[in-house]
Amino acid sequence: MNTDELVEIVRSTSLTLQLDPALICAIIEQESNWKPWAIRYEPDFYLRYVLPNIPKEKICATEAHARAISWGLMQVMGEVAREAGFKGDSLAELCEPEAGVGIGCKVFAEKLARTNGDTRTALQQWNGGGNQMYAEEVLARTHEYTARAIEEPDVNEAGREAGCGGS
Repeated sequence: MNTDELVEIVRSTSLTLQLDPALICAIIEQESNWKPWAIRYEPDFYLRYVLPNIPKEKICATEAHARAISWGLMQVMGEVAREAGFKGDSLAELCEPEAGVGIGCKVFAEKLARTNGDTRTALQQWNGGGNQMYAEEVLARTHEYTARAIEEPDVNEAGREAGCGGS
């Protein structure tokens, strides 16, 4: 899948949740540099958030460790995805762009709502606070995507997309 196809997934998913597609694209660039199969294990996250819940949820060791991995384009933590209702059999399914962007946008929309629309604070929460410049770094990237074809395609009066040929 090329970047233009990924941007289209981002555009349609983010608009459904009333999110700025350019902002979601900037998060993706910051988090995974558009690599759908990017993963990162976070051992401190495992110790702090996952390990204390294992006895309550009765999950296997593989699932427990997978919950401490950030997955896919938006680098959604497995635990966060499960808390947000992700029902996939394997958290690796978050590397599928539609699944990962879908749950990532859902989680980010919830963070925006909790911060009363404060984008900078929501971005810092997305990052977990490890990088104090995270919000500024992401926001600086949005201009790269605002100019891209993130908007709805232009449709002429005949109902054809502009620039797509046809008579």
